[in-house]
Amino acid sequence: MADPDRHEVYFEFVAIGNVVKVTAIDSQTGTEVSAMGPASSSQADLQQLALQKLKARLKRETPP
Repeated sequence: MADPDRHEVYFEFVAIGNVVKVTAIDSQTGTEVSAMGPASSSQADLQQLALQKLKARLKRETPP
């Protein structure tokens, strides 16, 4: 199973008005997910949200 805890994950933050879009990209598989949150949120909180979403997607896409 691809595990983002074992290799790099790249994050991109883009402010769009009063929200921030954070994209997490798994370096090994190229899998990409995005999440959005209020601009008042901390970068660490948004990064954690995107990372959890990436982990869930990788788990879902990994064959049994």
